[in-house]
This record gives sequence, structure tokens and C-alpha cells, in this order.
Amino acid sequence: MKSEQKAAMYILALAALVVLLILPRFLSIYYIHIFVLIFIYAAAAGAWNIVGGYAGQVSLGHVAFFGIGAYTSTLLWIRFGVSPWIGMFAGGILASLVACGISYPCFKLRGPFFTLATLSFAEVLRLLCLWGRPVTGGAVGLTILYRPSWVNMQFAGKLPYYYLSLGLMLFILFISLWIERSKFGYYLTALKENHDAAAALGINTARYKLFATAISSFLIAICGTLKAQLILYIEPASVFSSELSIQFAMIAVVGGAGTALGPVLGSFLLTPLNELLRGWLGGSFQGLNFVIFGFMLIIVVTFMPNGLISFFKYLFRKPFQKSKTN
Repeated sequence: MKSEQKAAMYILALAALVVLLILPRFLSIYYIHIFVLIFIYAAAAGAWNIVGGYAGQVSLGHVAFFGIGAYTSTLLWIRFGVSPWIGMFAGGILASLVACGISYPCFKLRGPFFTLATLSFAEVLRLLCLWGRPVTGGAVGLTILYRPSWVNMQFAGKLPYYYLSLGLMLFILFISLWIERSKFGYYLTALKENHDAAAALGINTARYKLFATAISSFLIAICGTLKAQLILYIEPASVFSSELSIQFAMIAVVGGAGTALGPVLGSFLLTPLNELLRGWLGGSFQGLNFVIFGFMLIIVVTFMPNGLISFFKYLFRKPFQKSKTN
């Protein structure tokens, strides 16, 4: 029976991939753009999930590393003409170094104190970008010159961004699956369940939390670069906002924190809802989308404490349970 379930799962995954690959042929530019955002936020939430979901270190400051990736690649391109493909990895490395340097002392904090410390760090970076106007452009931000080519990671249409963001989401999904099934992932789960017990068993808690932070920050910085190249403009309020950081965490929690597929499911639900609400409501009811997000979070936590992934697992297993009883 397990082999049948595994085969069915692979067939469903392959079918979903085929649908996503051919879907842009039937969509307008607007809806392709929404799917690009779905993929980018699913990738960013998946990166957050490595620390917040698997290791249980709930961070609300991951937008700092998202912004570091966006600003690093943008500044390298504007000031020195370095291709964003190179700037993307430079931003990821810088984000990992900064994350490890900041997180090591913060890991001594537990519970809400760690969360508040990460949130404060992201806010400090936002203020530094506002004050560093000669370099970052301050509140005005930075505009990326439009020179479409593969070398510049700029394209005339939305279709290349669609496949790039889809590839990034799948890449982070595969990394999450590897973590789930590796010894590293088991160590992170042990840290999440009982930190003191894991340390007593000989797990180097600081080392593995730093590993998780380095991987997570590197990946989310790449997401920041891709988002910057998509909109060709960045500012502190857009890439360092606490709202965006909370959105990453909410996507993972609603979808199923600590699972590889959870952030993907959460993004497919929350991201289009957010974009469509912003389009329908405009500026008349600013912030109403977060009220709806909060309401949805309450519903999911109340009726599906493990996220949407638990509901989909139930639907997937039900036919096999019926066949077994027959």
C-alpha cells in the first residue's frame, strides 16, 4: 500500500509540474505576474521554513536578508556593472555572513525574545538604508536601468521571470525535501521539539542552528535579487518592511511549517488573495488584506493546527484507506 501511495504521489507531482510548465500559454500578462509572485514568495517562505519551521527558531526579521540580497545585486549592477547573476550569489554570501554574525548571540534568547531580536535587526537595517542616501538612495530608492538581456537578468516579457521563479521555488523545495530526510533535518527537528534534550544527547545546537540560518539567509537573499529584477526598483519600505517578513512566516505557517510542501501551498492561497485584494480595494481599505490574513490564520490554527498540508494529506490518503477496508 505504501508503494501505491508513493507512486500516486509521484504521478500527482509530475502532473502538477506539467500543468505549471504549460499554464502561461493560457494566461494574460497580469495573471502571469501573479504566478511569478506566488513562486517568489513560496521560495522565500520555504527559505524561512528552514529556520522557523524545521529548527523552530521563529524569525520575523528574515526580510533583512531578503533586502540584503536585493540591495547587493542592485548596487553591484548600478555602481560597477556587475551582472545580477553574480550579484545574486554575492548577496547570498553577504546575507549568510551577516545572518550568522547576528544570529549567534540571538540564539541564546528563547521564545518571543528571539523573535523580537530578529524583528529589531530588520528594522535597524531599514533605518540604515534610509539614512545612507548617498549609497542606497534613501527613501527615494534605487531604479534599475532597463537593459533587457539574459546577462542582465532583464527580459522584455514576463514569461522568463515565470520560469526563473518557478525554478527557484522547485530548487528550494528540493533542498527542503533533502533536509527533511537527512540527519541534519533530524537534528533540527530535535532542536525544535526539545532544545535542552537535544543538547543533552550531544547535538551541537549552536552549530546546526547556524548551518540552518546560513542556508536560509542565502536562499532568501536570492529571492530578493529576483524580486528586484522583476520590478526594477527597490526602496527600504519595500524590501525591509516588517509586513513582508510577517507575510513570509504566515505563508509557511498557513501552509504547514516544518514541511517542504507547506510554504508552496500557503503561497498559492495567500499570495493571489493578497494581490487580488489590493487590486479590488485599492487605497480605500488599506490594511484590510492583513485583517483577512489574520482571520485565515486563526481558522487554520484552530481547525488545522498543522497547516493546509494536513488537510491535503487527509484527502490523499482517504482513497487508499477505503480500498484497504474493501
